[in-house]
Amino acid sequence: MISSENQARDEICRVGKSLFDRGYVHATAGNISVRLDDGGVLITPSDACLGFLDPARLARLDANGAQTSGDRASKTIALHQRIYSASRPFDAKTSCVIHTHSRSCVQLTLRAHGSELLPALTPYFVMKVGRVPVVAYCRPGDPVGAQAVGEVITRYGQLGTPLRAVMLARLGPNVWHESPSAAMATLEELEETASLALGHGSALAALEETQVEELRQVFGARW
Repeated sequence: MISSENQARDEICRVGKSLFDRGYVHATAGNISVRLDDGGVLITPSDACLGFLDPARLARLDANGAQTSGDRASKTIALHQRIYSASRPFDAKTSCVIHTHSRSCVQLTLRAHGSELLPALTPYFVMKVGRVPVVAYCRPGDPVGAQAVGEVITRYGQLGTPLRAVMLARLGPNVWHESPSAAMATLEELEETASLALGHGSALAALEETQVEELRQVFGARW
């Protein structure tokens, strides 16, 4: 958990650099936010490269969404705020959202796909990520997209399957968790599973329902 605003600033920059150095983000794509204890939000600035963030220049918004300091907030701030408001009734500790344009995830949405990005391919995907609904394409920053994401988070949560990720078609995944490091781990598992799926030349065989149920019972998997 994040214990102070200064720690949150440092963690955003540390995670951003890690994702950039390992190719999960490129150029100025992607953004990271942290929800603070006072209800305010820190978010990476518009058109910032996640590999070269300055903690002092992160955008700071108050609990009402008004920016109070830092460089201009990312245009995806409305999406991040909608994710926090929709997910916290089901996961009260949700405190970090990461959005990337991760290659394998995006590539999967360029193909014909169902309402979810991936089936239950591996135990760790089921345990660490869970279901990943695909939200139809909207331009970056479109409030319609943010509303659609909020609605799908609420719908899954009310059905007893809280989400940790949604996929924006042709744009990239959004993942969230209680800290930047935990959100990054969720993103890594999602992108690696997407890469496995792309490398498989034939129909994908999902885990059997009895195997998924065992993961629910033993590890509390959300599926």
